Amino acid sequence: MAHSRSASVPPEDPYAYGDQLRGHGQGSYDGPSGYPRRRRWPRVLGVLALVLVLVVVGGYFYLDSRLKREDVLTDYAGRVADTPGTNWLIVGSDSRAGLSREQRHKLGTGQAAGRRTDSMMLLHYGSGGTTLVSLPRDSYLPIPGHGSNKLNAAFAFGGPKLLVRTVEGATGVHIDHYAEIGFSGFVGVVDAVGGVDICVKSRMKDPKAKLDLKPGCQTLDGKDALGYVRSRAYARADLERVEHQRQFFGALMKKSTGPGVLLNPFRSVPLALNATSNFLVDDHDHLYDLARMMWAMRGVSGGSGRTTTVPIGGMGSTPSVGAYITWDGARAGKLFGALAHDEPVPASAISN
Repeated sequence: MAHSRSASVPPEDPYAYGDQLRGHGQGSYDGPSGYPRRRRWPRVLGVLALVLVLVVVGGYFYLDSRLKREDVLTDYAGRVADTPGTNWLIVGSDSRAGLSREQRHKLGTGQAAGRRTDSMMLLHYGSGGTTLVSLPRDSYLPIPGHGSNKLNAAFAFGGPKLLVRTVEGATGVHIDHYAEIGFSGFVGVVDAVGGVDICVKSRMKDPKAKLDLKPGCQTLDGKDALGYVRSRAYARADLERVEHQRQFFGALMKKSTGPGVLLNPFRSVPLALNATSNFLVDDHDHLYDLARMMWAMRGVSGGSGRTTTVPIGGMGSTPSVGAYITWDGARAGKLFGALAHDEPVPASAISN
């Protein structure tokens, strides 16, 4: 008896098995074996995502490890209790560390050794808004253990630790974070972002600071920026200089946190490397703290915050101290009282 051939697909046509099953919605097949084709792209994307996460996390910890740290914010008897909001003491020092002899000559920094305060600013942000206050270095204040002297003498006597203690005692504001940058770091950060745009009101010429700027809006590189914030060749000397410092630091932070820098690896990477290797912070400060500080400074320069100098009461001079300035006790009390309670600063306490 002759055997009838099966109506099924001939075994010599193995590709048809896949066609039959495919027709029944069983999925796609990749050849004679009849096994399902594995979709590899989800796995590839997963691996890429994991690598990206590892790079970002590793990069963060690497940059955080580059920050210079010092034990600055230590407790002491009678210290001002923690106040609401966040307070930074931001210091520009005249440290020449990292500058060659040729660079010191080019930048007009001189050859002095060590480090002293060249600028001091108190940054507060919280529910009461953001306020940036210049603390003139010639302010005549009580310095614990050293009588009364200029504010920058506190740094010379006892470094940042004594400076913080002096500022806390004079303002009644608890300092939560500390950041300090020297000449070399300042120039490197400015050049890393491609310079900073500043509108110069009038001709500025100061041979000591190697500065010669014409009036008008212009982009300052690291060299000219350093001269701009250091020069005291004005009728109001240090008081006008601190205005320039606030103006420039706000513009620098705005530029640093803008899309033109953050989204451009040729700007953001050099900025991150320069900033983290040149900022000195407290032992407990981290990279995310600096990022918050920069964002707050951006808000100040964008008009959402206030900038001011401590209200000045008068001037004086002594043989041992030289010329100094005093604060207006009533107006300064209103200013720092508002900051200590995280409240908006009254207009009567704002000055240039």
